Amino acid sequence: MANQKFQNRTLFFGDNLEVLRKKIPDESFDLIYLDPPFNSNRDYNVLFKEGKVDSPAQIVAFEDSWHWTEEADKIFNELVGVKKSETEINETISNLMLALERLIGKNDVLAYLVMMTIRLIELKRILKNTGSIYLHCDPTASHYLKIVMDAVFGKKNFRNEIIWHYKRWTAASNRFQRMHDIIFWYTKTDKYIFTKPLQPYSNPEWVEDTVRGIVKGKLVRLKNEAGEYIKRQKENLGVLMHDVWEDINFIPPTSKERLGYATQKPEALLERIIKASSNEGDWILDPFCGCGTTVAVSEKLNRKWVGIDITTLAINLIKHRINAQFRDKQFKILVDGLPKDISGAKALFKKDPFEFEYWALDLVSAMPSQSKTKEKMRGADKGIDGIISFVKGSNNGDFTYGRIVVQVKGGGVQRKDIATLKGDIEREKADGGLFITLEEPTKPMIEEAVKSGKFKIPLIATEFPKIQILTIKDLLSGKKIILPLGAEPYYKKAKKVEIYNFKPNNHFTF
Repeated sequence: MANQKFQNRTLFFGDNLEVLRKKIPDESFDLIYLDPPFNSNRDYNVLFKEGKVDSPAQIVAFEDSWHWTEEADKIFNELVGVKKSETEINETISNLMLALERLIGKNDVLAYLVMMTIRLIELKRILKNTGSIYLHCDPTASHYLKIVMDAVFGKKNFRNEIIWHYKRWTAASNRFQRMHDIIFWYTKTDKYIFTKPLQPYSNPEWVEDTVRGIVKGKLVRLKNEAGEYIKRQKENLGVLMHDVWEDINFIPPTSKERLGYATQKPEALLERIIKASSNEGDWILDPFCGCGTTVAVSEKLNRKWVGIDITTLAINLIKHRINAQFRDKQFKILVDGLPKDISGAKALFKKDPFEFEYWALDLVSAMPSQSKTKEKMRGADKGIDGIISFVKGSNNGDFTYGRIVVQVKGGGVQRKDIATLKGDIEREKADGGLFITLEEPTKPMIEEAVKSGKFKIPLIATEFPKIQILTIKDLLSGKKIILPLGAEPYYKKAKKVEIYNFKPNNHFTF
């Protein structure tokens, strides 16, 4: 089991199962919220470009497709007790997995449930005894996940099935429109934090209440001399919130809150969950943190937070989001798992060349090319890797933008790589190119880049290199690409938030 300490405002890059097992000790968190992929066989897009540029609008962060692989089979054998597991498995879980195998077979659905089960067991381990876990899912998987949650956390620790009912336009024609998600709330024990959130009565701000008193040892409604019940006005504080949430809207595509992540949830939804099941200063975890709504709301509500995600795109987006939303606060976000030196960069390239590429592109604020999804990069490395946008000038108040195409190389490099980049510049009608290399460039490469010449932009006398070469070592030491006015952000900026202190009227621990 893990015994490593972690600090507030930590983002872990990597497989959350590995992170949970190796880096998170027992009973660390007061509240866990997870919104895992739903086995929907769809791509998850992220990062809408901000600014008026002719470039791809979004990039596929990862493909949500689960398959029965050697890894899934290995985890299944751990869960049923055939193989020794790092995770403590009980008989109920083992029996459930065997029953599911008989029911649905070893297929993609079982792969999804196996991968979720092993992670939920670890999440239970790191949850405090007074803690809560909220599992967010849609109806395509909820019936299976409810059984898994019962097996892992115990049926007696099930608290609510929350229905988040929202309104949005759908094109369903041969069935009822799907307009809700499901959130399962479980606790670890029967003693847990719950702040009893209220929702207002349908009556006005003040309501009438019948006065009660003790008469002959019994609590009764009191009457006046005319035989009428005595009434008084009291403030309408509301009634305990019910489990169908209809007052929180789905984020529309044009909302300023939307950052371009397909599964992004409204901040209001996370505020309600975090306020209901934690207090200020408590520890919050999101092991599938995506675009970072959970950690952003946790920061806003003065909670300590940790997020985990398997893609560098998501980790980078969260960093940019938090820094934009809380730019008046002075704090540091610790990123664990991404390279901090050359040896780390080489290790990432060896483990996953595609994540290495995404990481390197973010170092220069380059938006990854839409054509460079992992699935499309399985074969030969073709096409540009990213685009840097910069302001060239303005025309009657409207900005005009230039483009730099980017190539990233982690292996051996040679002169022809620069010639290829030169061709990419011409084909894309870009202003220039940037070649990022993990290895040191050769002398012929540097000469080829110099021979490419310079480019100019209106109203600025300075000329800029047509092709620039930067090593990973250069970037880690702080060296920047030479641009007229610096790179434009490739991500949509998050709206700045005002910090306030949440002080509920009552705190209850059951």
